[in-house]
Amino acid sequence: MIHLVPPEQPSESMLVGCLLAASGGLQDAYTYNVRDQVFANAQTGNMVLIGQSLALGHWVVALEHFIPVMAFAAGVFAAEVVHNRFHSHSQAFHWRQAVVLLEAVILALVAFIPQGLNWLANVLVSFVCAMQVESFRKIKGNAYATTMCIGNLRSGMEQLYYWKKNRNKASLRRAKVYCTVILCFVAGASLGGVASHYWGEHAILICCPLLLVTVILMAWVRRKR
Repeated sequence: MIHLVPPEQPSESMLVGCLLAASGGLQDAYTYNVRDQVFANAQTGNMVLIGQSLALGHWVVALEHFIPVMAFAAGVFAAEVVHNRFHSHSQAFHWRQAVVLLEAVILALVAFIPQGLNWLANVLVSFVCAMQVESFRKIKGNAYATTMCIGNLRSGMEQLYYWKKNRNKASLRRAKVYCTVILCFVAGASLGGVASHYWGEHAILICCPLLLVTVILMAWVRRKR
């Protein structure tokens, strides 16, 4: 049985992971469909294009792809700053809640950035993605990611193999957790694709209630402890 909200660690609950994964999928669909077909949540492609552009002497193109990579790096740094700022405070407000609130504010601002500044919108989404990846690393005690699927897919298939080999029920439960997170990411991407078609730049606003519910959920669980 998969418990949606384990009281011992709210940030590692299944429900929090699903909400964040849905938001991550929506962000990727948004930047691709609305902001110049960029996947702002994964930086490997940008690094490949940086190397290729430098080799070909395309300095401007290299710079264009270097900026979101630096925004991602800055997001990781910012998450740790928030961690340090709130870590010693009362448990009534956890540092991860502060990170998610900041994400919601930034994404709300992105919704009003004009098309002529798509590079800025993508930079901000990359920044938000990095903060989320750095702050939420585990679900039910297992490493995972909420803004990309490759690691979750690898881990899920690995646990499925262990279950098939040893009939270990714990491995099967872990496989189900990873598959659920992936499905939530895909669902968020689907919602993002449809919303982008109808609402354009404003579609990213859908992430805000998802993130605010996450903050409320973590606060509620902490009070129940």
